Amino acid sequence: MPIPDAWTMADIDRLLARGDLADLIEVPIAITNLGTPDAHWSESVCLTLAEHEHPDVRANAVLGLGHLARVAGSLSRSRSLPVISRALIDPHPGVRAHALSAAEDVYQFLGWPELGPDPLAGASTPCRATNS
Repeated sequence: MPIPDAWTMADIDRLLARGDLADLIEVPIAITNLGTPDAHWSESVCLTLAEHEHPDVRANAVLGLGHLARVAGSLSRSRSLPVISRALIDPHPGVRAHALSAAEDVYQFLGWPELGPDPLAGASTPCRATNS
């Protein structure tokens, strides 16, 4: 089900409860990219989805945290920093790429030194995909 342009938090909560993978992939971007009616709620949704088993859901959830840093100007450091840091070393390359983008946004807009200018410097050894 496509997310309507004029969505409400209740609409999103229904989509989350339904649990359709396509919706779960789209939700973090829809609720963060162009603004949010409630940044704390959007952050909570993204933090929950960042723990999802599917890498595309995790990737967009972490990217959503970066969007919130940009459009809302705030995140809970104690809740979001560990999630972004873990995503930087996620086994899936798409999650790592979106985490790097989120880390750059958080560093630029919130000034968290742990995430910039080289957010991988403080991370554990990143998991890298290999062709062998």
